[in-house]
Amino acid sequence: MYLLDTNHCSRIIIGDPDVIDRAAQVGEQKLLTCAIVQGELVYMMEKSQRREANLAVLADFLQDIPIYRIDEETAKIYGQLKTNLFNYFAPKEFSKRRKATITSLGFGDNDLWITAVALQHNLILVSSDRDFQRMHEVQPLPIESWMSSNLI
Repeated sequence: MYLLDTNHCSRIIIGDPDVIDRAAQVGEQKLLTCAIVQGELVYMMEKSQRREANLAVLADFLQDIPIYRIDEETAKIYGQLKTNLFNYFAPKEFSKRRKATITSLGFGDNDLWITAVALQHNLILVSSDRDFQRMHEVQPLPIESWMSSNLI
């Protein structure tokens, strides 16, 4: 099963042939996403110039794809992952470590949540974001990118 990140969902929505072809190869029944990606997509459409039209296209897309929700197990995995990333990437010097945040280390909280969903459900994460590759250094995670112009 494949968990589509925001960049791959948006590429399907705009009709990227590389991503659509790969999705067809693996089978649409094996594709899903999560509530965090749904929120990011809604945000993208809300701030677009063609807001109403884009929200309608998104609604059609979301009807056809299962969406994993966040639950207590996801939250536990998220907390452990965030701690492990911080311990691995944060400066070791106490004064610098106190000032470090997960964002200053190059990770977005939404991507940590998306990773937690993928780990929880043993999914292959489909994304072109490089921060997932960095997470893989700390927490093994199967990652693929289906974009020919932006491969991991």
